[in-house]
Amino acid sequence: MKNTLIAVSILSLFLASCSKEKDPFLITADTIGHLTKEIKVKQLDSIFAQDSIVKLDADSNLFSKSEQIEVYEKGGEKLLLLTPKYGQDPESKITHIQLFDERYKTEKGIHLNSTFKEVKENYTIKSILNTMSSVIVSLDETDVYITIDKTNLPASLNEPGVNIQASDIPDQTKFKFFMLDWEAKE
Repeated sequence: MKNTLIAVSILSLFLASCSKEKDPFLITADTIGHLTKEIKVKQLDSIFAQDSIVKLDADSNLFSKSEQIEVYEKGGEKLLLLTPKYGQDPESKITHIQLFDERYKTEKGIHLNSTFKEVKENYTIKSILNTMSSVIVSLDETDVYITIDKTNLPASLNEPGVNIQASDIPDQTKFKFFMLDWEAKE
């Protein structure tokens, strides 16, 4: 009887651990849900079999020089914008990802609708790049970076070339873009 109880307990634990599905929205060092740094364009159809994939050519996107891939949830919500290293080459790896759904979260809980205060509390700021209309904030412990619209900053910081520090960005500032760059560390 005792052996049966032990066997049932072990079997229950094994089945429980097997049934835990990977979080499809978790961002880790090498993954975003089921996407990994090693995924190739030709594998996207199987990874997003329940979703819709739209391949954009470079001519249809004024802001990109390369072909990109949009991923939509069945209900029509845009999830991701993927940029392969070599356009639509089926063997190309995905290098840049823009996240459109707030369910995508880092292991420290940062997501599209997080505030800059949450970023500062959870990550070390690697660099802040001041562009014409945005500020790009790179984080030290992750491939995630955020873009902040300069309209959210004090007027004195809206000029290109002004050196912007993390302390200059208001805590309540929301992100314009929430992105990953898997190519940066290669």
